[in-house]
Amino acid sequence: MKTQLTLDIEETLYNYCLEQNYAVVEEVSLPEDLGIVDTLSIEMKNGDYIFRCYEIKVSKSDFRSKARLTFSGHLNYFVLPFPLYEQVKEEIPEEIGVLVYRPFVSEEVNLPVPGFLTTVKKPKRQVPLLTKDVFFSFFLHSLQREVTKAKRVEKGLQHVPTEKLLKELSLRLNEEELQGALLATFSTEKIGQLSTENIFLKEQLTQLRKKFKTYRRKTRPLN
Repeated sequence: MKTQLTLDIEETLYNYCLEQNYAVVEEVSLPEDLGIVDTLSIEMKNGDYIFRCYEIKVSKSDFRSKARLTFSGHLNYFVLPFPLYEQVKEEIPEEIGVLVYRPFVSEEVNLPVPGFLTTVKKPKRQVPLLTKDVFFSFFLHSLQREVTKAKRVEKGLQHVPTEKLLKELSLRLNEEELQGALLATFSTEKIGQLSTENIFLKEQLTQLRKKFKTYRRKTRPLN
């Protein structure tokens, strides 16, 4: 599971790429066992395309992990929190650039992203490991995945299997909290349904009374 710091950097990096007018997508699986790029951006410049690969690292152990680094583009970057950069900057290869992440500290302003990025080390341009067509193919495949996810969110939970929903809830709540939440939800929904049915029945009763209303005939007095 991703840490909150990782999520904050991902969000900031995505926004950073958009501000640079790059096309961007996260978690792009590349062929030939090249691994998964944390973020891949494409820039059109002078009639050609520049592919940038970004690897996000948030801890020293993460940075020194033996997991393969997917630096396959023209320009490649580590994206690091500033304290981590200070610890590992001597270990960064000469050709790899670095974007340093710093969080915003003000809580008074509603900011669109949690922090900002600064280029502290420029990358050296390299010959990409994949052709332009292959990059585009995998970029579009990942973009389609994100569009599908967005459409599912837009449609809500109606198409999510019940078992999957319960599993997700069980990860967030303990058994007692889960039971209480479900009971409260069902109780609220049931009350709402009964209230709606009651209003409907009252309206039906009023209409029936009007339809079958009878009048008593006048009779002669007994005297």
